[in-house]
Amino acid sequence: MPWSERQRSMLERMGLRVWARGAVAAPSQAMPPERQPAPLKVRPAPTSAPTPVPIRPAVSAVVPAPAPVVAVAASASAAGAVSTLDWPALQQVVAGCRACGLCESRTRTVFGVGHPQAHWLVVGEAPGAEEDRQGEPFVGAAGQLLDRMLAALDLSRADDGARPAARSVYIANTLKCRPPGNRNPTPDELARCEPYLARQIDLLQPRIVLAMGRFAVQSLLRSDEAIGKLRGRVHAYQGVPLVVTYHPAYLLRNPADKAKAWDDLCLAADLAERGPR
Repeated sequence: MPWSERQRSMLERMGLRVWARGAVAAPSQAMPPERQPAPLKVRPAPTSAPTPVPIRPAVSAVVPAPAPVVAVAASASAAGAVSTLDWPALQQVVAGCRACGLCESRTRTVFGVGHPQAHWLVVGEAPGAEEDRQGEPFVGAAGQLLDRMLAALDLSRADDGARPAARSVYIANTLKCRPPGNRNPTPDELARCEPYLARQIDLLQPRIVLAMGRFAVQSLLRSDEAIGKLRGRVHAYQGVPLVVTYHPAYLLRNPADKAKAWDDLCLAADLAERGPR
């Protein structure tokens, strides 16, 4: 999808390389200090994983989240350029992104996987070593656990053309590049990557969002509360119901919390089945 000169200029101000046939993108420009985003408050979250215990909790009242603010380290107009892209163009821009230092150490960007009209959106944190090698989110041991969790509800990330959107899941991360050594992402890295996830959600228009892990929750809900305090309630992201749960990697270390994660999935399933698209 060709971009206008205005869109190219805005993308380049974000530090993105815009690839075109027969041409090489101009080098990214440094971000002025006054454009740097305010740091996010980071509080350690409890760590948590699901032996299916078929308990379908009652749905509590929706707790609306504050309206998301695109805190990317670029102008609002540059984030607006990302908001006009379709799936192929967005994936191309992510693949060539050089908006932060993670581009120097990554093997591959991790865009996302699943049905492009899936009713479910699962948002994780940052890619790990295996995700960095394969370019797909949740492919290690945590990914295998996630697949089993989803399969218990007859859901799948597979996009084979046969599975309906209602039984499909799209999986994306808050960060599209792996932080070296699997360290925690910085507030600046999260902010620079945020417009990509926001556009994925806008394109997908999911019926339910499942936020897994501390950084996914912080990015989507603008909250530094512990996951244990946020789960069990229905939140909202841009009008879409959002359920908070533990990251599968946490559940592998803390199997006693798998039953809680199963409750969270049942809550999300109730919302996905009842709510209008």
